[in-house]
Amino acid sequence: MQKNQPAQTKPYKIPQSVLVVIHTPELDVLMLERADRPGFWQSVTGSKDAIEEPWAETAIREVAEETGIAIVADGKIDKSAAVSIEHLHDWQLSNVYEIYPVWGYRYAPGVTRNTEHVFGLRVPRDIAVTLSPREHLRYEWLPWREAADRCFSASNAEAILQLPERYGDGRADFLHVCVSHRTDALKE
Repeated sequence: MQKNQPAQTKPYKIPQSVLVVIHTPELDVLMLERADRPGFWQSVTGSKDAIEEPWAETAIREVAEETGIAIVADGKIDKSAAVSIEHLHDWQLSNVYEIYPVWGYRYAPGVTRNTEHVFGLRVPRDIAVTLSPREHLRYEWLPWREAADRCFSASNAEAILQLPERYGDGRADFLHVCVSHRTDALKE
């Protein structure tokens, strides 16, 4: 055990986790400040509870635990902190990275790498957010570029920077329409 690290009292974490980038249709991103590391901002993250737990199940659980946002089947949305499961997108992207030494004690001896599977979750801007105080101090909605700059994790920042490519940013759609009309006008 490293100096100044708490004794391991819980089972070791599974080195497989999710990263869920929660964003609005306008690509404002929900950023969370870690309680155990003030000044460290991130999207929702969390490890599988069991090796066989499906990635999507981990994502749904972690979003609910960290933000209070429920991801539910269509027709079951009856509260201000719920969204349809149709808005949870598996990006089919996994990152493998070295576990930060400060959190190494949470994993079995010899485990140094984690596989992180990435999801996007589109939510309305006015969705209710209720933080888990043991995990996060506060949250902010930031435009995607600012959110990427705020991240302490490179893989989190890189995922946020993919938002316009994956979902469009409104301006890109407008630009495409303008260019299409100009191109059509040139053909006439």
